[in-house]
Amino acid sequence: MASTANPASRLLEAAQEGVLLYGVTPPRLTTTSERADEIAGATLARLASVGVDGLLVYDVDVESDRSPDPRPFPFMPMMDPAVFHDRHLARWPGPVIIYRAVGKYTEADLRGWLAAADPDRVLTVLVGAASRRQAVRTRLDDAYKLHAGLARRPILGGVAIAERHAATTDEHHRMLRKQRDGCEFFVSQVCYDLDHSRNLLSDYAYMCQDQGVDPRPTVLTLAPCGSTTTLEFMTWLGIDVPPWLRNEIVRSEDPLAQSYDECLTNARALITFCRRLGLPFGINVESLTNRKVEIEASVDLARDIRDLLR
Repeated sequence: MASTANPASRLLEAAQEGVLLYGVTPPRLTTTSERADEIAGATLARLASVGVDGLLVYDVDVESDRSPDPRPFPFMPMMDPAVFHDRHLARWPGPVIIYRAVGKYTEADLRGWLAAADPDRVLTVLVGAASRRQAVRTRLDDAYKLHAGLARRPILGGVAIAERHAATTDEHHRMLRKQRDGCEFFVSQVCYDLDHSRNLLSDYAYMCQDQGVDPRPTVLTLAPCGSTTTLEFMTWLGIDVPPWLRNEIVRSEDPLAQSYDECLTNARALITFCRRLGLPFGINVESLTNRKVEIEASVDLARDIRDLLR
């Protein structure tokens, strides 16, 4: 019998075989409505031939406490991701994962949006503060409790950070706690260190097996890097790039091509690894900057990964 689940639920069901997502960042807050429509239309036009299963819309916060180093790209306030989706991405018929950096919002603001979001099409990832020093309006634990108390709410997801697992070896425990708090899927930070990601996926899958619980889909994020400035931004974000690969990108005459090839290699390895583990999964592709060449490379990468998934 065919599934009668809504698009949001079907996205997670399809993760048993592997799903493809594409991540976008909303335009600047000062962007006019007409220009936001143009940006959304251009995004959907680029993706028309790719066949992605869902979109992911990020919530950008200043995160000044993330690193003592200056931000390589100046922070610009961005449009609310839910507003960008509702007003400008309305032509996208599929499921959308909307991020919420919960520290930016009061509990009343979060409750209002969670209660009003269409749970048939909208999923959400609630994200906590980038550091313990960051001042917040709502803590992540409180946001989870708020979500759990609503009768009608979007499917909840959480972040998974392989770099944190490499440092503390307990990210899989954190994922299981989030799972018990209601998270039905996870999305990773951008993956460049393949072993960091495989170590986390292995520890999570086998811990779930040992405890008799079903692992939740884990969406693994990939993004091409086309310049040393983008590479610096990745470092600022906490993305680990192995020293050998950093050397290759910095010294290459075509750093974007070098990075692209490595992303495709990682995608192939992660798809094979997740299937061998029996772990439901997805691949999310994004551009870390608004440079046209990196955006177009990310769309090409998504198209190549679609072929791998098939």
